[in-house]
Amino acid sequence: MTSRTVTLLDVARAAGVSKSTASDALQGAGRVAEATRDRVRAVAEELGYRPNSAARRLRRASTGAVGLHLPATATRLDYYMNLAFGAVERAQEDGLDVVLLAPSGAAGGRIASRVDGLLVIDPEAGDDAVPGLLDAGVPVVTGERYLGPATGPSAAVVCDNAASLTALLDHVTERGARRPALLAPAGSSAWATALRATARSWGRARGVEVVLRTVPFAATPGEAETATRELLTAHPTVDAVITAPDGSAPGVLRAAAALGREIGRPGDHGPRPVGGPPGGPGAPVGPEGPAPGRAAPGLLVASCVDGTATRGAGTPVTAVDLRPAAYGRACAELLCDILADRAAPDTVRRHAWSLETRASTGPPN
Repeated sequence: MTSRTVTLLDVARAAGVSKSTASDALQGAGRVAEATRDRVRAVAEELGYRPNSAARRLRRASTGAVGLHLPATATRLDYYMNLAFGAVERAQEDGLDVVLLAPSGAAGGRIASRVDGLLVIDPEAGDDAVPGLLDAGVPVVTGERYLGPATGPSAAVVCDNAASLTALLDHVTERGARRPALLAPAGSSAWATALRATARSWGRARGVEVVLRTVPFAATPGEAETATRELLTAHPTVDAVITAPDGSAPGVLRAAAALGREIGRPGDHGPRPVGGPPGGPGAPVGPEGPAPGRAAPGLLVASCVDGTATRGAGTPVTAVDLRPAAYGRACAELLCDILADRAAPDTVRRHAWSLETRASTGPPN
């Protein structure tokens, strides 16, 4: 076996097709049967074929790279790191590099000269960089829709965020909660806007008040802890707290523990005798100390974003798994499809989520 570089002609001969068919199959172009495309790609993988990306870029007059714009707070959030890894992995499958753009952005014209397309994740209507990105003159895929003034056509990969929060609210209600609360994200992204609107509409439809407390889009555990203590002190009958920001759930758990709230037990909505001396386990803690003869109401806790903070908490937290790596792949795949003329520039695709139930909302039914 020689160490020479495997060529496209080698792949074509091994797959029993012409060189042009092999090229179209590997690039996802042309009218190539799916079985043939799969066979050519399998042969290329087996032979270790690597396309000459420099030559390909010259033929297509392209840069061989796409840009990735994340929210300014993304660098410390587990969700966006996983999303970025997924996007990079998928883009590389089409021979494209991913350039991480500065959060402040740059003039659209300068960006267009450096990349073939753009991925703009969770665009905020108040982010001054976004309009220039959407109008940069290259294909754009947004992760969630942009709610600001319309510019040129852009594609999108979207989650049903209203459905995911509805599932969480329904779940804690089924587990016994009567007065849920939401630590709602600030900001004008589609995700944040949908969560706040859904909490209100869900409450109106069921005649139940969902107590809203707005926190930063990327609230830290410390910020979530402070907000939860203030929330539960002002609204002691709240018996379920759903926190939106990624990684904030440990702060909710700490606040609950400090107030003597038992995680995973539905709230008690009336007096309940407490064994042992006042102030023992389960007694409520407040400005005037524990109330004798009354147990602290339990508290269910859930999160709108799953991750290491929810899975690894002392009490594992029920959460919506948005599958960020798969989401990043989906966004990059749509952009690759647009660049290869396999999809229209205004295509919208949907991304699935799942509800992961854990001990923070009680034992399994």
